[in-house]
Amino acid sequence: MLGALLKQVVNGLEEMPEEIAQAYEEHKNVIDGQGPQLTDIVKMLQTTTSRKPTFICIDALDECAARYRVKLLRSLNEVLQRSPGTRVFVTGRPHIQAEVEKRLSGRVTTICITPKRLDIISYIHARLDEDTMPDAMDSGLKAEILEKIPQDISEMYVEATTPEKVPQVMC
Repeated sequence: MLGALLKQVVNGLEEMPEEIAQAYEEHKNVIDGQGPQLTDIVKMLQTTTSRKPTFICIDALDECAARYRVKLLRSLNEVLQRSPGTRVFVTGRPHIQAEVEKRLSGRVTTICITPKRLDIISYIHARLDEDTMPDAMDSGLKAEILEKIPQDISEMYVEATTPEKVPQVMC
């Protein structure tokens, strides 16, 4: 993920930094084309993001496996420490909120987003109306879908890094 992020950041630059071009050349000649290690990618991200304001957006962080999420957040924190003009925007479900706050050294603002039940029901109705095989579903199943899904929808939250510590908006 960080490698893909680095690629996106570099593509946004007018000129590729020399150290990144050099690292690319070094890894191109390695047997099996093994890419740079995580520490190298983090250093390259620090280099590129420190040159101009950068916004990193990561959606649905809660869907990232926990062991990778820890490495990702730790790496992003390293980038933020050396790149004061960089901001990170993360979305995810509440169960990872404390982890994000901890790993990004408390430099976050939290905004909770809770979907409205009627909006969810309207969306489900619209999707069911688009069903290409409407006869495959009886009225009982449709009623169950319209009852169960709105009950199970959980709130989401958004975290954004800030230039200085800002009081949190709690869920």
